[in-house]
This record gives sequence, structure tokens and C-alpha cells, in this order.
Amino acid sequence: MTFLRWVELDPDTPTAGYPFALPVVAALREAGRLPLAAGVTFLTGDNGTGKSTLVEALAVAAGFNPEGGSVNVRFSTRSTESSLGGYLRLVRSPGKPSTGYFLRAESFYNVATELERLGGGPNLHERSHGESFLDLVTHRFGPDGLYVLDEPEAALSVPGCLALVAVIHDLVRAGSQFVVATHSPVLLAVPGATILRIGADGTITPVTFDEADPVALTRSFLADPQRFLRHLL
Repeated sequence: MTFLRWVELDPDTPTAGYPFALPVVAALREAGRLPLAAGVTFLTGDNGTGKSTLVEALAVAAGFNPEGGSVNVRFSTRSTESSLGGYLRLVRSPGKPSTGYFLRAESFYNVATELERLGGGPNLHERSHGESFLDLVTHRFGPDGLYVLDEPEAALSVPGCLALVAVIHDLVRAGSQFVVATHSPVLLAVPGATILRIGADGTITPVTFDEADPVALTRSFLADPQRFLRHLL
């Protein structure tokens, strides 16, 4: 289901300074809007292209806590989010999600600590990083939800990524919508997902699974690791 149809910038959005001078913000301003898929929209791109900044801003604009959690979880250990979320306009469909979550691997420890304080559900600190991440997804994600994930693969092994692919696929079939920033070729394999590449110049381009950089580069490396290493070492 489509809860968020597209993202656009407020006309009064500044153009100078961080994060407004990022190429991806300029590209969004020029394009006018960023359409979001009914099921899964993946944002890919090299480090520094602004995909995490954009995903974080989208989550904040959607009402999520900047450090992560559901819309009902409010806490702050350190305010590091950009101000971009205050300038994003989310164009929504009439229906509202029944649930939702914003998860980012870098602040997951803080989310787990807050959930432990609130009580209910398994104690996430008694599990490994990847196990606790999957536990949270399994126990707190549900049908008809809106989920924003920032590089979830940082917490997961390859089998863990495959498990997350299955969860995402099942939840999309149950009416949920995902927006995910990722470098993982495994996660990009979610059936029917829309994959958007953010280039160094900020341009946002739809690509196929085979065209996505994480997939193409990983395939090339695995086909001939020594060729890559000769250029690196």
C-alpha cells in the first residue's frame, strides 16, 4: 500500500550550508518531487551522496524520532540530525499506516535501551547486534505499516540480510511500505522493489537490480577477486 506518494521540498528551503548544499538536495529541488513506490523504495549510492541524510529527513518529516523507534517512542541522547526534515513535504494517500518504525543501525543501541526502559518484548541487549535487530523487526513490525530503514545491513550477516528480505517481502504483501537506504546487494533483491541510484552529482535515477552498483560491483569482485586486488594492493 502507498502511504507516502512522494517527497518534495518546501519552496522556502535554503540553498546554502549543510545539508541544503548537498547535490542530492539540489537535485530534489530541480526534479520537484521524489516518487515513492507502493511497496519498497531502495536508495543506493556511494558514501557521501546524501542517501542517509535524505532518509533521516524523510523519517523526521513523517513524525519519527530522529534516533529511531516508532512514532510513539520519544527520547534523545544527542541531537545530531540535520534540519532538512523540517523542509520536506510528504504527500500522503488518504489511508494512515497502522504502525511504523524508523531504524538506523548506528543508533540501534539507543533504541534498544529505550525499549528496555519502557518494558515489553524481549530484552534486546541480551542478544547480539544482528539478533536483536531481527528480533525487533519480527516482534514490532506488522501489517499496514510504514517503515524507514537506514543501512540495516550494518547490523546483519548475509543470512541475516536474507532473513530481512523475507520479512520485508511478507510485510509488503500485508500492506506495508518501506523506504530503505542500503549498500547491500542482498537486500536489493526484494521482489518488485524500486531501486533509485543517487549519483555523486546528486541525480536520482531508477535502475534495475542488475544495474545497481552494489550488485554489479559485488558480482565483478567475486568473479575475479585478484584482478581487483592487483589494483588496490
